[in-house]
Amino acid sequence: MSKQNLHVVVLAGGISHERDVSLRSGRRVTDALQRAGMRVELIDPDAGLLGHLADSRPDVVWPVLHGASGEDGALYSLLRAIRLPYVGAKPGGARLAWDKGAAKVMAKRAGLRSPESIVLPNTVFRELGASSVIDAIGAGLTLPAVVKPLEGGSAQGVSFVETLDDFRGALVTALTYFDTALIERKIEGTEVMVGVVDRGEGPFAIPAVEVVPNGGVFDYGARYNAGETTYYAPARLDEDVATKVAAMARSAYETIGLRDLARVDMIVDDAGEPWFIEADPIPGLTETSIVPLGIEAAGLDLTAVYADLVRAAATRGHVEQNTETTEPASTAAVDAAAALEGGVPGSTGAPDR
Repeated sequence: MSKQNLHVVVLAGGISHERDVSLRSGRRVTDALQRAGMRVELIDPDAGLLGHLADSRPDVVWPVLHGASGEDGALYSLLRAIRLPYVGAKPGGARLAWDKGAAKVMAKRAGLRSPESIVLPNTVFRELGASSVIDAIGAGLTLPAVVKPLEGGSAQGVSFVETLDDFRGALVTALTYFDTALIERKIEGTEVMVGVVDRGEGPFAIPAVEVVPNGGVFDYGARYNAGETTYYAPARLDEDVATKVAAMARSAYETIGLRDLARVDMIVDDAGEPWFIEADPIPGLTETSIVPLGIEAAGLDLTAVYADLVRAAATRGHVEQNTETTEPASTAAVDAAAALEGGVPGSTGAPDR
């Protein structure tokens, strides 16, 4: 089959908290690939998915699934097991990005600045007593701070803590979405997000997009409700700062082990230095999402970029083997490193680079 007539399955929906965003992204990707002349199925995955894929044998699968099973690398592992090419990271890279603590450890090992942080599973609160743990962390906490689920996206469960009185509620909110919370020092500055794209010729960072939410917080509503955020694409950065931001985005993308299309989020402080916050292996691709805005700011055609990603995946073909054990540091190893490097945000227990 010619590359113009590729059969592509776009996966969107799922059962995560980000289902609606995934469906919107999936429809946008489907429309673009159809404009490129490809035969596209948009599928909301269920128990019949793997059987359908085995029977239909599409040329490429493009998962646009947010949340667990989509972004955590599990689905990628299954697609590799049944020898279906797909758009997205290798399973190990996706897993590292999905675990925000692990991603921060990898970024720091690569010499990237990232705010000091601590990871707290809910078992700690049960075993040591919630009040005791909260008092201990609160005593060493430098404010303001950010509290968020260790895994998850779209800023769901994220809180900014301005006073110690806010801390307990922020932890409860984060642990509602996932069983482990990440607490990190809040970096004051300009919030920028950078898409990194590899159309088959190596990864490059598209222009950073600056986000200025009307309500001051780039939360779920500010991300996906039109008119609630002002976007500057490209971001209002001096040329030398923009160069550093792009370099950090590429470095994080390669260090974590991402592929094809990803987004790197960072804060540029008042001194013009970027700080790595997190990476998203399956960024939102809705009409208000960051990556499409960056692609357009680069003067690129969205349809052409998406089509190139599919063609690159098809070219990789069926040669990849399921070799997760040789991919970047296992989650267990990274968790161990995180435990050794961790500390209370604002304390001297963790490096601030």
